Amino acid sequence: MRLRALLDTDALGLRLLGGEDELDRTVRGVMTTDLRDPSRYLSGGELVLTGLAWRRDAADSEPFVRILASAGVTALAAGEAELGAVPDDIVEACARHRLPLFAVNESVAFATITEHVVRQVSGERAGDLAAVVDRHRRLMTSGPTGGGPDVVLDLLGTDLDLRAWVLSPAGRPIAGSGAAGPELPAAVCSRLAAEHLAATRTGRRGPYRVTLYGTMYSLFPIRSAARGAAPASRDIRETVLSDWLLAVEADAGDWPEERIDLLQGVTQLIAVERDRRDAARTVRRRLAQEVLELVQTGAAPAEIAARLRVAAPVLLPGLGAAPHWQVVVAKVEWDGGAIEGGPVAQSLLEEILVDPTPGARTDAQGVPLSAGPEPSDRIAVAHTGDEAIALVPLPAVSAEHDGTEAGLHADALLDSVRDPLTAGLADDGRLTLGVSAAVHSAEGLRGALEEARHARRVAAARTGRVCAAGHQELASHVLLLPFVPDDVRRAFTARLLDPLRDYDRKHRAELIPTLEAFLDCDGSWTRCASRLHLHVNTLRYRVGRIEQLTNRDLSRLEDKLDFFLALRMS
Repeated sequence: MRLRALLDTDALGLRLLGGEDELDRTVRGVMTTDLRDPSRYLSGGELVLTGLAWRRDAADSEPFVRILASAGVTALAAGEAELGAVPDDIVEACARHRLPLFAVNESVAFATITEHVVRQVSGERAGDLAAVVDRHRRLMTSGPTGGGPDVVLDLLGTDLDLRAWVLSPAGRPIAGSGAAGPELPAAVCSRLAAEHLAATRTGRRGPYRVTLYGTMYSLFPIRSAARGAAPASRDIRETVLSDWLLAVEADAGDWPEERIDLLQGVTQLIAVERDRRDAARTVRRRLAQEVLELVQTGAAPAEIAARLRVAAPVLLPGLGAAPHWQVVVAKVEWDGGAIEGGPVAQSLLEEILVDPTPGARTDAQGVPLSAGPEPSDRIAVAHTGDEAIALVPLPAVSAEHDGTEAGLHADALLDSVRDPLTAGLADDGRLTLGVSAAVHSAEGLRGALEEARHARRVAAARTGRVCAAGHQELASHVLLLPFVPDDVRRAFTARLLDPLRDYDRKHRAELIPTLEAFLDCDGSWTRCASRLHLHVNTLRYRVGRIEQLTNRDLSRLEDKLDFFLALRMS
């Protein structure tokens, strides 16, 4: 359809502000955006609708319009609901770049324009395809209550008799059509994700066709609109482990072009839902980042505890008591080191740590760890550099269970996702993951972070593309002690413990018993002080004296391990 036809449609109420000589341009699609730079997912020929939320002052208009013109956009339509009349600086920028500009009256919804354009552009397609697209557009423009990907897939099932599922890159089922019948077995989900990631790494364009157990599936990549469809100049490794996929039980090899286009459009609609879910994680990501910064900068435990009290209701709604916490550290590394792996590791952790159903996670004794609403509400992941750090809340463990045994276990986290992720990492990437023990307070969080990082280094020493290690494996160092030569053992323990023994003999300060109790309490000031029947300030004085005499830092995992081994060898 042409721009002139839009202007002549009274129901749309469009008012031309500039570009009268360009009204014979063809519109091939429509996109709504308020991003300052939407170029990553513009393909050209679109009518761009914007509410102008990206504009903070007049200087923002020129870059925005230049980006649209460079991407081959057909025209820009600006809503008047946010700022009233469209600002002159936007009108002038569009005139400079020969980009037709319309004003959209505040009484006209963008959804109305979107539906009209889609109907016109789809008019040459088969009637059932146009109807499905139209219904999809209405569904997705209705907002978060529209039903999400499940309802989109239901339309595919009822209107086109297509069985389809949305899967994460780790093979986790996210949505499926009601007509799809029984859920896909976990083994099939894992294989489909692995086949999809392997095909994506080859650089081939989707859909990808694969036969599993006698059934043909066509796999369509779902590119996040917020991240943008990867241009040719972008390294596929930046998104390969982040994007969802649409698996359709059909052979797309003999489909007409119209049906391929329809399914590509469906993936764009599902990408909108993906972006909504990512936006919902923004608060949890920010909480994780704030807590991480406090922990790493050595903030007072009281300050960290206050931030955790804010985080707990967000991550575990309705939780009565303060939870325990567990830290998971993941690192994605690519050969050459030119690609930042932190964002990819963050997305992966958010997918890996989501349970398929609420209340599915249990501790080592099989006790359910949650019964909350949406499982993803428990996830808070920050990233820095190539590393992602997850702050995982666990309900306070009952007295009959040992808190250090509860929660996430490294091997279990990767059991079901190892094959897909290995395929996505191919022969030039690596994922390593470390899991801490559960800690009971803010005071233990710094140690938990170092413990998780140390466990990840243990995993990195192993062979394989996807490796994990837990806190339990750190204690296995003790197994090596019988093989350490006696003279080395004596020198090691003397260097660390003799200054403390000498001080205890002269001052009866009981630094050695204090050190043993402190390590046994996992560095918890309150638990250790209670065990020794000391005031916390007295305990802090003793620990400070230990650090001064040995030139070590008991907040560092490496130094804790050295003291632990020295006491075991003494």
